[in-house]
Amino acid sequence: MFRKLYIKFKQAVFSHFALLRIGSFLEKPKANSWTVLSKNTHLGRNVNFNGMRIYGGGKVIIGDNFHSGKGCYIITQVHNYEGKSIPYDDTYRLKNIEIEENVWFGMNVSVLSGCRIGEGAIVQAGSVVVSDVPKYAIIGGNPAKVFSSRDIKHYQKLKVQGCVH
Repeated sequence: MFRKLYIKFKQAVFSHFALLRIGSFLEKPKANSWTVLSKNTHLGRNVNFNGMRIYGGGKVIIGDNFHSGKGCYIITQVHNYEGKSIPYDDTYRLKNIEIEENVWFGMNVSVLSGCRIGEGAIVQAGSVVVSDVPKYAIIGGNPAKVFSSRDIKHYQKLKVQGCVH
């Protein structure tokens, strides 16, 4: 009983602090660990963070039914290495990131600026996403590559039945 109360309290505290800088949300997200969002972050429904850091001035759109493991990063800006100084100057290149519905990140995933992650994708723990991810793909590695995909018929059946976690 005490453990359930502790978990609910912890989730309420982390969720409260996660909402301090958020751009918008359709439903209040759940945060089970320290989560830092940006003012350019826009969330769908049933978004669950187990420790996420979103950095940069680019826009981040996260669709419905998103889940992340601990230690995940989304980075929407990079130093301008083609500027007025070397190795880089004091300007940044901003690129948006979009994560479609029903996406799941394992632990310690990093997503770099300009990526779009398709519906139903699964990103393996420890992966670094540097380019777009197709719908239903299962990816992993550094840089992340597609190594499998979901059973689309099974996925669609569960989606129609409303079986979401």
